[in-house]
Formats: sequence, structure tokens, C-alpha cells
Amino acid sequence: MRDAVDEFADHLAQVDNRSAHTVRAYVGDVVSLLDHAALMGCATPGDIDIAVLRSWLAKLRTLGAARTSLARRAASARTFSAWAHRAGRLTTDVGAQLASPKAHRDLPAVLRADQAETLVSAPGDEASPVLLRDRALLELLYATGIRVSELCGLDIADVDRGRRVVRVLGKGGKERSVPYGLPAEEAIDDWLRLGRGALSGPSSGDALLLGARGGRLQPTIARRIVSGYARAAGLPHTSPHGLRHSAATHLLEGGADLRAVQELLGHASLSSTQIYTHVSVERLRAAYRQAHPRA
Repeated sequence: MRDAVDEFADHLAQVDNRSAHTVRAYVGDVVSLLDHAALMGCATPGDIDIAVLRSWLAKLRTLGAARTSLARRAASARTFSAWAHRAGRLTTDVGAQLASPKAHRDLPAVLRADQAETLVSAPGDEASPVLLRDRALLELLYATGIRVSELCGLDIADVDRGRRVVRVLGKGGKERSVPYGLPAEEAIDDWLRLGRGALSGPSSGDALLLGARGGRLQPTIARRIVSGYARAAGLPHTSPHGLRHSAATHLLEGGADLRAVQELLGHASLSSTQIYTHVSVERLRAAYRQAHPRA
């Protein structure tokens, strides 16, 4: 069982090129599955059948797992089963028979356009290195809608300032180019001219955004920065992902094509992008209920 887990993790990281976060999530699910299988008398992965998979999901449900969690666990089991079958550890791909509950998708919380403007302007115009970095961070997140891990992974050379696009390495190692506007360009220019040199050190390398000690800015710190400015400005709790949601919603409300937004966000499936059309409709309905005399 342990060997199977180790080989599966290596496959996810080295062959499928999954992120470290995804590998941890999948491996955690598979360890839970194999522990349950062992309790049901399975000595090797080859002993697992569809009954074991269904029993594992049923147990998780009785322990209070949410539908979204169950859907993800089922996806992990199917991925593991397909790999184990290809690797010769399962005679049949038993996971292909496994259905999973359709995950209920809550509409993401988004800022209004004026709230987003307030947030990205929160660091002000003071030319201290940290505030210049924070302004560049906020402007880029909202301008591009990229993930916080993608933002923190940017190098200076990834920013094409002539065309105002950033080259982003997304999930699965897929590269895409995302445009940004003039306010973000001004924030990047101020940061590179007046701020980055003051924070840079031996560990800076080519990183675009730096932490207080000179190393590449980490996503955990970026999340803290965004939520801190939102709180100080009296805005709803906001994360980098909330700015991504807001950027996508505002693009669609402004008339952007759904497939163009899909490309900008780096979504593999159009269904992931379509949730933002629901957000726009719900906002329109709320405005109608509030404003129309016969609503």
C-alpha cells in the first residue's frame, strides 16, 4: 500500500506535472482510502473493488463530509484507480464505476467595481518600498485575475511592459499570456524603479515581487496583504481569489466574451468560467428587486 502511494505521488508530480498542493490533496485522499481498504481486509491495492470505494465514501458522508468534499474524494479515487490499472496494480479500473455526488457550487463573493477600486488604491501614493510592492500586487491581481500562486511565481522577465501582458505559468504547467491595464503598468513601474531595489538581496533572484527579507513573495503573505487592506478599508473580507472572482465578473458585466474570460483565467473547462455568468445574473436580479417599483 505504501509503495503504491509513493509511486502515485511521483506520477502526479513528475508525469502529470500537478502542483505540490494538488499532489498533497490527492495523496491525502488516497491514504484515507487505502486505510479504509485495509480495515476491510484488503492487503494490496489489487484487492480493492467498487464496494470498497463506495463504502469509503459512505463512511465519509456519515462523518459529515460536505458534498464538495465527497466529490473531490471520489475524483481522487478515480484518478488513483486509473493510474493503478495502467501501472498493473489493479486488474480493472474499478474507479470508472464510481459515481460521486454533484457538488453544490456556491456563487463566489465578489466586490463591486467601486469597492475593487477602493481596495487597489488602499496603499496610497507614499513611495515606501513595501507600499509600492503592495500597490503593484493589488493592481496586478485585479487587472489580470491570475491566481495568487501564479502572481508570486512571476519573474521580471515574465512582464512584457511594451505590450502590457504577463506570461503566466498556470496549472499543469500550461503557459498563457494575460493583458493588464495602465494603472497596473504604473504600479509595476514605480515598484521596479523605486521599491524593489530597497528590498532585494542575495535570495531575490529574478522574482518580480519580494518579501520583507528579500526573497520571493510567498502566497501566504500575499493573502495576508490583501485581507489586511480590505479590512483597513472597511470592505468585506477579501482574498486574492476574491479579487480573481471580481475581475472575472466585472469583465463579463462589461461585455467580455465568456471564452475570452476562460482563456484569461486559465480554466481548462468552460463550465468553471460559467459560474461568473450566474454571479452577474444574481447581481442584476438583486438590483432589480431593490430598484423596480413592481419587483
